[in-house]
Amino acid sequence: MTLLDQIKHENDIRKLEPEELPVLAEEIRSFLVQSLAKTGGHLAPNLGAVELTIALHRCMHFPEDKLIFDVGHQCYTHKILTGRKDAMVRLRQYGGISGFPKTGESDADSFNTGHSSTSISAAVGFLAAREHLGTNERICAVIGDGSMTGGMVYEALDQVAQFKSNCVIVLNDNEMSISKNVGGLSKSLNRLRVGKSYNELKSGVESALMNIPEVGAKMAKGIKRSKDSIKNLFVQDTIFSDMGLTYIGPVDGHNIAELTKIFERAFRLDKPVLVHVKTVKGKGYQPAEHYPEHFHGVGPYDPENGKSLKEKTEPTYTDIFGRTMVRIGRRNPKVVAITAAMSRGTGVRAFQKVFPGRTYDVGIAEQHAVTFAAGLAMRGMVPVVAIYSSFLQRAYDQILHDVCLQNLHVVFAIDRSGITGEDGETHQGIYDTAYLRTMPNLQVMCPKGQRELEEMLFYAVNADGPVAIKYSKETAWTGLDHVMRQIVPGRGEVISFAKSVSTVQHKSLCIFAAGCMVKTAKTVADRMTEELGITPQLVNIRFVKPLDRERIREAAEGFDVIAVIEESVQGGSFGEAAAYEMMLAGGKAKLMHFCLRSEILQQGSIARLRKEEGIDPETIYAALKKEILE
Repeated sequence: MTLLDQIKHENDIRKLEPEELPVLAEEIRSFLVQSLAKTGGHLAPNLGAVELTIALHRCMHFPEDKLIFDVGHQCYTHKILTGRKDAMVRLRQYGGISGFPKTGESDADSFNTGHSSTSISAAVGFLAAREHLGTNERICAVIGDGSMTGGMVYEALDQVAQFKSNCVIVLNDNEMSISKNVGGLSKSLNRLRVGKSYNELKSGVESALMNIPEVGAKMAKGIKRSKDSIKNLFVQDTIFSDMGLTYIGPVDGHNIAELTKIFERAFRLDKPVLVHVKTVKGKGYQPAEHYPEHFHGVGPYDPENGKSLKEKTEPTYTDIFGRTMVRIGRRNPKVVAITAAMSRGTGVRAFQKVFPGRTYDVGIAEQHAVTFAAGLAMRGMVPVVAIYSSFLQRAYDQILHDVCLQNLHVVFAIDRSGITGEDGETHQGIYDTAYLRTMPNLQVMCPKGQRELEEMLFYAVNADGPVAIKYSKETAWTGLDHVMRQIVPGRGEVISFAKSVSTVQHKSLCIFAAGCMVKTAKTVADRMTEELGITPQLVNIRFVKPLDRERIREAAEGFDVIAVIEESVQGGSFGEAAAYEMMLAGGKAKLMHFCLRSEILQQGSIARLRKEEGIDPETIYAALKKEILE
């Protein structure tokens, strides 16, 4: 039996001998490489956090103690050590376990995470609650250096220093977020990484002085008062010390014995402590160590060489965005690209390679990215802000206050709009229609396919005022590229016309579809024509905002049934707005709204989740067939 097989429940690791822990670490690392090769997941972050997590589990007791992972994509070892190893076979699958901490999944998961820079704020909340309740649990937040660019971190650090009781913050420093870290904070951490000589000297001097009878303690206290002078010989004072935290580090993040010793010491201090731990992203698996950005999040792969098992043949919408941005950049020197630590994931990397001086990676700082873009736009530049839908939510106020209220020409390229799949509820881009439709002056567009995304990008950079384009993570559809019609502000595109009169055999039908759902709607319409001899009118919405009120009202007055198909939550959707326009028009049409009835979607494949929500072609076809033939 392996050591890993002995871990059945939380706290089983405390039964192992210290000398067995490095062996356990290698077993976990090997298990992760083999397991994720089948399921996919966040490989590199988890390989780098194995020893770190083991050491924390040796010092903490679950579920009483509270361990909060920032983002949470590095929690796989924690899941394994709390009895979920066998469940990893269904990691990130529908009905399986999440790739992020989930309180509903295990009592050992103390806080649901998924977005960055939140862990310290949550930990401070746990700390304050502990003081009110009079309990004594240990509290620890683990945050990566990439997440330290998020403004919430400093708001939380400013507060935590006011407490006089213990809270441990572990800075997991691998010099990466998803992409390579950038900015002034990264440079500051670089200086700290070479500061180990200071910490070793400080510890050695204090230990030696304390062993001197009678006068040693007084001398140590005196030295402590003048530590700033000594410290400056080796490393500049840290931002964390300046904020009132006790700073320890840097520490080797792959030395379990050293980590355990330091964590135990940190937990015993009656004050907030930050332990700076240096790790290697992708540790122990050569392909991931060499290409940590690529292996940050992966699909199934060959564990022998790391090669993906899924052949990529057709370009995604992300690919189309990247290559189109290069074309636009060559024509318009005022166009600049902004990314929040995801140049590769958003497709900005293509533009960056050609125009490095016109590309800005602001780190994990979506709020800053948007207001930064507003400043650029105010001076006549044309900033294109490329951010995933679920992450752009974090900048709601900046979009409203700094861009839209001022009617500034900022283009938002919103990747991963709609159902995104296996990363679960924190990463689904299903809320953007609802929150963007409330924004004044903002045009919100969604392309049906590859060519339309290209045309929408050209339209957006030449428009007046703010424009958002939201698109799926999937392969870019080319099915209707040959019938691309000119984009007219606020107007949809009629793909197929139909008589707006019913017959003895069936009711008349008009279908409005948004973005990637146009492909679904076309499949449904074609099947109706082939099997039922019925040709519905099919309208590509194009603009979620402003509404094509004229076309909606014409349909309400002329058709028996109007179907709206969109991949967004019902509240605040296009369908709800269309229903209001239909009511005002006073038409006879019945509205059938195919959208996401669930306000929260768990993890699962995109196809499975669409089926569950009733927005797949088969379900829509069956519902419409029943309605129009009654």
